[in-house]
Amino acid sequence: MALAFRRAPLLAVLGVVTIGFSLFAFGLFGLVALNIRTALREVEDRVEIRAFLVEGAKDAQIDELMQRMQKNPAVAEVGFVSPDSALMRARAELEEFRDVMDGAFLPGSVELRLKEGLRDPATVAELSRRLQTYPVVEEVRYGREWVEKLYKIRNIAALAGTVLGGVFAMVAVIIIGSTIRMAILARTREIEIMRLVGATNWFVRFPYLLDGLLKGLLGGVLAVAMSWGTTNILARSLMQTEFFSQDQILLGILAGGLLGLLGSWFSVGRHLRQVWRD
Repeated sequence: MALAFRRAPLLAVLGVVTIGFSLFAFGLFGLVALNIRTALREVEDRVEIRAFLVEGAKDAQIDELMQRMQKNPAVAEVGFVSPDSALMRARAELEEFRDVMDGAFLPGSVELRLKEGLRDPATVAELSRRLQTYPVVEEVRYGREWVEKLYKIRNIAALAGTVLGGVFAMVAVIIIGSTIRMAILARTREIEIMRLVGATNWFVRFPYLLDGLLKGLLGGVLAVAMSWGTTNILARSLMQTEFFSQDQILLGILAGGLLGLLGSWFSVGRHLRQVWRD
């Protein structure tokens, strides 16, 4: 890599910048996917099951219900809302109807929050059916249609993210391969001489594979820097956005190196086959 910078600094810098921009596009897609996933997770956190209790429910019955639900592996948290607390909550959320609610009775309820990854419609519906079997429970609500729509949106987002992520990765490999190919074409004469003196494919390949790996890593660092700058601009002018964690940043840079290695592998292999054939 250092030799490439000394021999053709402009070409080497252009290669790193080109790889950086291709990975930047990939990184922007990753940021969008990350923030969509975060937004969906925040919405999923609001998924809860409310079991409204019969009037006059005894404390022992309520405690037994809560203890049994807490033992369920899908349940993260169980809470009790007394009739007075339910009325205070309703007054706070519906201030325009405060006067109408004076003296009104709202039933107590047991509220269940589910663990992450266990908020699918089937799990929520099964827990609701179990709750409904308890004599102390009068009615169970969880917004079935809303939960089903949320789950479908999450699945569609995951599928779209996988497909588009694969497409962006392929495009990055092609661009990186083309960039490495430019460096190979500039040194075609050297490769031909190596062939004449009996150099093996691996001997010829290795410097270019290393070049692709290092350019991919540098391009990954550049892409992370540009993504961070873009995130800050969006956060100041438009909306609050989440950036990659340290582990994700490291993984992104390593992915840049891997894509650089793959692009170089395919590009060098194709060129060597052509040279060897000639």
